[in-house]
Amino acid sequence: MTPRRLVTFAIVLVSILGLAMRSVAQPPLPIPKAPPPTSEAPPSYPPAELDRIVSPIALYPDPLLAQVLAAATFPADIPDAARWADDHHYLTGSRLTNAIAADHLPWDPSVQALLPFPSVLEMMASNMPWTEELGNAYLAQGDAVMDAVQRMRQKAWRYGYLRPSAAVIVRDGPYVEILPVSPAFIVVPYYDPAIVFAPPRPGLAIAGAVYWGFGIRLGIWFGPWGWGATRFSWPAHTVIINNAPWGRTWTNRRVYVHPYAIPRYAPPRRPERHAARPRTPAERQRERPRPRPRGGREMF
Repeated sequence: MTPRRLVTFAIVLVSILGLAMRSVAQPPLPIPKAPPPTSEAPPSYPPAELDRIVSPIALYPDPLLAQVLAAATFPADIPDAARWADDHHYLTGSRLTNAIAADHLPWDPSVQALLPFPSVLEMMASNMPWTEELGNAYLAQGDAVMDAVQRMRQKAWRYGYLRPSAAVIVRDGPYVEILPVSPAFIVVPYYDPAIVFAPPRPGLAIAGAVYWGFGIRLGIWFGPWGWGATRFSWPAHTVIINNAPWGRTWTNRRVYVHPYAIPRYAPPRRPERHAARPRTPAERQRERPRPRPRGGREMF
């Protein structure tokens, strides 16, 4: 191996190790059962596989879940976006939106919409096979993916793990909706799918199994990325992003352009104008769940 290739290999290895050490957003993601499809034929997942695929994000509030599903269909954008979000986590509100424009970030707006959530992008980048699987499943079987989300939510509700909190409204009915109390404040839940989608075991506390403690305040600045105008029409199996139905599918994935109120910048990017300041251990700790209660079965 030439010296140049050795240097390139070392840089890639350091980047991968650094990203892995940063990951704190969720418990380990499910391991895909098969590699991403390489042909033009759409993948087909049975219901049990779809349940596994959506389980890490099924309890996300509806607006955040919709943005994650859309962003997962652009997996090539995720690693760079995750690094940028981590390095610029200190930028918030208009400072962050101005930086996105100043740097001409070229990623799809659905991926840019997650830049205020470095922990979410970090989770997706830390397991790209799962992210690609999620995106492929949504492109090929969007209705079935939404049905899988509802199955998992119904389980978490039935077993007592999913309940309203100070940050989210949970509506139980034919369709379980999880909505932010304030549309401008989105909380990222922390939970273990192996716990919340299974019947409670004797002696296991229910309270705290879904942790709603860490959130992001978006304000009006992120309206052009669809925040405040993103939701599900569950009966119609439709995702609404920026007040328009998300229409990207396996068939049109190479040409579909969703309407956003922001310009789309093509590569190359402008030179970086903002200092890189990765999150500190203390900042990462804020995203970790509080200690769960032990002992008897406590209810919300």
